[in-house]
Amino acid sequence: MKICGIICEFNPFHNGHEYVIRQARMLSGCDLLICVMSGYFTQRGDIAVCDKYARARHAVLGGADCVIELPAAFATAPAEVFAKGAVKILGTINDFTYLSFGCEMDDDKALKSAANILDDETETFSKALSEGLKSGLSFAKSREAAFEAAGGQRSLLISPNNILAVEYVRALKKLRPEVITVPVKRVGGGYNDTKLNATFSSASAIRKNYPSPEIGKSLPEYSLRDLGDVRQISENYGRALKLILSRTTREDLKTTFGCGEGLENLLKSLENLTFEEIISGATSKRYAASRIKRILCENLLGVHEEECKKFLAAPLYITPLAVKKERADEVFKALSRSEYPVITSGSNELTLENEAKSCKALDNFAQSQWRQITQLPIGEKLVTV
Repeated sequence: MKICGIICEFNPFHNGHEYVIRQARMLSGCDLLICVMSGYFTQRGDIAVCDKYARARHAVLGGADCVIELPAAFATAPAEVFAKGAVKILGTINDFTYLSFGCEMDDDKALKSAANILDDETETFSKALSEGLKSGLSFAKSREAAFEAAGGQRSLLISPNNILAVEYVRALKKLRPEVITVPVKRVGGGYNDTKLNATFSSASAIRKNYPSPEIGKSLPEYSLRDLGDVRQISENYGRALKLILSRTTREDLKTTFGCGEGLENLLKSLENLTFEEIISGATSKRYAASRIKRILCENLLGVHEEECKKFLAAPLYITPLAVKKERADEVFKALSRSEYPVITSGSNELTLENEAKSCKALDNFAQSQWRQITQLPIGEKLVTV
């Protein structure tokens, strides 16, 4: 049995995601394809525009055999922790043989070379990184410059999908070095492209252009049908983030990933402005808008950096969200061989211990917050398609 894993968000599931799944299956020749997907909140601080069970069902209809949930603590973390958390979950599945992902550069050797440069942190790299930070550049921009100074291809650390691809390779090196990477070159619009493409638009473009009927060209019908009112969800989410920010102390804000260096003071000074003004007011050449949104999202959910690090080091669990009916027996047989318990009901959660129980409680809290913000129903647990 050979399993190919895909780490994803599917917010929402679109034609490009379906393409990556089919390419991953073809290129890997796997027996089963399992996605590990963010639940209700995403790595760049956004809220999911439809229920996680619906998105998981879309992925199975689009070619996956099973979708399992990426715990909220990892789903809303910076790229390195996002990747480590996802590989940690997949890595406990014995037959996990391939990891596939969509990215702008599908050169496997270049990705591995980039991972080595970041892991080695030569004197040249460290010096350039320090100089960039001292000049006022963000950590991301400083790392790009340091990466290039150490002989890397700067373009590999510019695109969000390439950044994640490199982090997947780094995580595999530490956790499952024998797993084979299967990069798939993206088609159509780029990750941050807000313009609709003919049939392969980015999730960002689809959300940005809602409710234009043109988005239907980039989404399978079943995904379009389940899409929530994106604009209303976004407005409600912004109000929720602003409200929680106003109720958070500076010290508590500092416990989230990336909220140091006085950034907590800046955010608190902006709390009486509109959500859009908070984001624009805190964004600078040092702090990207995505970092600000992620901090505010973590603050909403109560994701603390030190607690998240404990989750990374602890035994956790596997939560299936959807499975292909005709492959269910094979899927659950494969999952049962994991060292982690498979959670399919609330009673299963009672068997969890210590950090695993805390991590799962955070998943449940994220679900309740999504329900309150969107006012949308939660789907049935473990969808069979």
